[in-house]
Amino acid sequence: MKIKFYMICLLIIMSVSSLFAQDKQPNILFIAIDDMNDWTGFLGGHSQTITPNMDKLAKVGVNFTNAHTSAPGCSPSRNALLYGVQPFNSGLYPFYEHGIHEALMQKYTSLPRLLKENGYNTFGAGKIHHGTLKDSREWTDYYDVKQIKKRFREGEGYIKGKNGKYSFRPTLNPDEEHKDHQYASYGIEKLNEKHDKPFFLAVGIVKPHLPFDAPARFFDALPDDITPPEMIDNDADDIPVVGKSLQKRGEYNHYKSKGVWNDVRKSYLACISWADYNIGRVLDALENSDYADNTVVILWSDHGYHLGEKQTFKKFTLWEESTRVPFIIYDTRTKEVQIGSSYSEPVSLINVYKTIADYTNISSPKYVDGESLVPIVKDQSLKLEAPTIISWGRGNYSVRTKDHRYIRYFDGGEELYNHLEDPNEWKNLANNEAYSSLKDELKSYLPKEEQATVTDHISAWSVEGADKAKFRIKKIKTNKKKNKN
Repeated sequence: MKIKFYMICLLIIMSVSSLFAQDKQPNILFIAIDDMNDWTGFLGGHSQTITPNMDKLAKVGVNFTNAHTSAPGCSPSRNALLYGVQPFNSGLYPFYEHGIHEALMQKYTSLPRLLKENGYNTFGAGKIHHGTLKDSREWTDYYDVKQIKKRFREGEGYIKGKNGKYSFRPTLNPDEEHKDHQYASYGIEKLNEKHDKPFFLAVGIVKPHLPFDAPARFFDALPDDITPPEMIDNDADDIPVVGKSLQKRGEYNHYKSKGVWNDVRKSYLACISWADYNIGRVLDALENSDYADNTVVILWSDHGYHLGEKQTFKKFTLWEESTRVPFIIYDTRTKEVQIGSSYSEPVSLINVYKTIADYTNISSPKYVDGESLVPIVKDQSLKLEAPTIISWGRGNYSVRTKDHRYIRYFDGGEELYNHLEDPNEWKNLANNEAYSSLKDELKSYLPKEEQATVTDHISAWSVEGADKAKFRIKKIKTNKKKNKN
């Protein structure tokens, strides 16, 4: 009887402590990853991946297994998340040069700026925005990375071209000479400091973005032969013309003709493991810090990645491999009573802005899109009001529900996939009459209005959708003028 009474008292104390902790503004540890797809242990995308630290986080937090980017490219994805506006509401569909930052800061309030203006210290390192933007309106402090030339193990891996961007090789430098190690070390340094205000600590891990270079031991930990993803030769037969144009099969065919796809995939997995290692260093530092019980951890990748699926390399498509992302939320204030869980309903990264605003008890600007995920972190039986919408160019959209993906291109081309029966999206059902009512339902979620593409500081190479032809013509005219001169 005494034991039962003691247990009841302990549970009451834990609950009261948890409620008291949640009354305080929590710190936010914001881990942004570049180009990481579902080839992680906690998402099950590849059987040979090694990601123990993120797997551990997924076991204690909420693992959003059906999370998707707002746009499958670094610049539009990060603009959407950090300013809280869907591409079809902002007009920021493609990539932009860094010069656009000032215009966006005049029009919107970025997430770090919102927190800084409302009493938070904001610390950043690595890739948060697309490009390292050290704006004092956003950041209390931002890390200056040390650039050190990489050294490679001779005779291993593959390199395409001469500029080093398409490199798939093991490095020999000490860990601390790699950028991601520096970014993680900065995060650890901040976690070891004393803070008199709540903080927003953003650690931007660059790998597995190209080049796929990582310390040699992460290559050595992998088997020699990497299992390729499932593919079929006639995958493109039922894809509309605009969908085919997004494939960019040249790179896929290059690696195939050179016989180096195994090197490419092994390098990608090595970079994922290297990213996981550095993320683990930061998470361990949090666990051993004064902030272990009053911090919300939010881990996300800006978009997915193709490693040969659909005869495609990189991102820039509206298919699963390009849009699905790792996304975990862990509220350390409730860890005594919180059990790690998975959430399989569709979730968009557009919800991150309102989620952090909700956690910190700060009002979001009225224009911000999305919904707070805080209620779902507390209760995974809840559902969001609408499915996830992904944009890639004005007029090109994908709707992802729990079981289906619908794609509609600017010229009316369509794709429809049943993920219960076809997780690889091999069989396009858009022209199947049996699915007409479902297609109409999914179509109803498409944007009713879309903003014109913002053209200032635009990166013309990245324009897709209804504006692609216009910018291609402009590029041709510009090149002709250069040739005349």
